[in-house]
Amino acid sequence: MPRWRRRSPSKADATTPVDAAFEQALRALRHRDRTACEIERFLESRGVGESDRSAVVEKLVRTALVDDRRYAESRALTLAERGAGNERIRYELAFAGIDDEVAEDVIGLLDSEAERAGRIIERRGASPKTARYLAGKGFSEDVVHAVVAHARDETLG
Repeated sequence: MPRWRRRSPSKADATTPVDAAFEQALRALRHRDRTACEIERFLESRGVGESDRSAVVEKLVRTALVDDRRYAESRALTLAERGAGNERIRYELAFAGIDDEVAEDVIGLLDSEAERAGRIIERRGASPKTARYLAGKGFSEDVVHAVVAHARDETLG
């Protein structure tokens, strides 16, 4: 068959349930990076048995197609750039199935929460509305109070 006529493998080409589940997982990974837990949930929702799910996830982790630390670093950076505080980042990573220890390590790599909050205050101004906004974005109460108070002191002179 000419090279340009080759087609990618389909579900019909898969010979075992594990192969079919692996193909489903690869299709899910085609769109975005996912955690092992997310792949596990995805395959469960598709009716894949527990032993087949475990085999697929193990193979994906072994081949580095799924890497929870890589996902956590990328997701935490994206959330921080979008103005999320540490609590929000912790929540999102936990929801994705990232261990608390990995989440804390990754959060430690980011700019400090006070620096990120300060940038938002520079953009939005130091007001009660901004303080509510920061609290809603998952910034700690201490950071919100300190940064808003600091910004107000600078504007007053």
